Amino acid sequence: MLIPSIDLKGGKVVQLVQGDRVAIESSDVFRWVRRFQTFPMVQLIDLDAAMSTGNNDDLVRRVSAKLACRVGGGIRSVERARQVVEAGAKKIILSTALFKDGKPDLSFAAKVRDAVGREQVIAAVDTRGGRLVTHGWRTTLAITPVEAMKALEPYCDEFLYTDVDHEGLMQGMDMGAVDAIRNATTRRLSAAGGITTQAEVDDLAAKGIDAVVGMAIYTGTMTLEVPKKSKA
Repeated sequence: MLIPSIDLKGGKVVQLVQGDRVAIESSDVFRWVRRFQTFPMVQLIDLDAAMSTGNNDDLVRRVSAKLACRVGGGIRSVERARQVVEAGAKKIILSTALFKDGKPDLSFAAKVRDAVGREQVIAAVDTRGGRLVTHGWRTTLAITPVEAMKALEPYCDEFLYTDVDHEGLMQGMDMGAVDAIRNATTRRLSAAGGITTQAEVDDLAAKGIDAVVGMAIYTGTMTLEVPKKSKA
């Protein structure tokens, strides 16, 4: 399955290169909402919340009311997790808060799972140079994504693997690294970072992996095969 991504920063839709440089910016958020309305799932990330520079709470609520969204960015407490679900998120994406003192925080993971239900929790394993990164990709941990996944598997229904080294570059994803991630878990898995072609989306689907795509859609490099809504 292809999952389009909407990243919010300063009330606008943006696409960043490796989490740092803004490459695309659009103030017409709902143009993209309309474009993605027939997709079964859209990934909605509040970059300001992820980077602790503010939030886009109102926009997140409005977009979640119109699209089936998995929402991430700045969810660092059980209360916040509940709020995002109550605001309309189908699933929540946790990243930074799942780690404490450089290791998986299993106590926090259990509290969130118990509060909102495991089926609504996606654990993000954002990776740069083979190591986990948190705090908006600004902090590098010593552990590998595979080590983190083995510890966190009981507390989530899905993992989101982001290849930060390739994020936004449209140079393709490291499929060898993806294979290692796929082999590390029996949970549902989605992948992001450098996916540029429909062939890559198809390759991931053949491995049982959903593809999260941003830059290739916003630049027009990838022509979307829009899913048709089933008739009631």
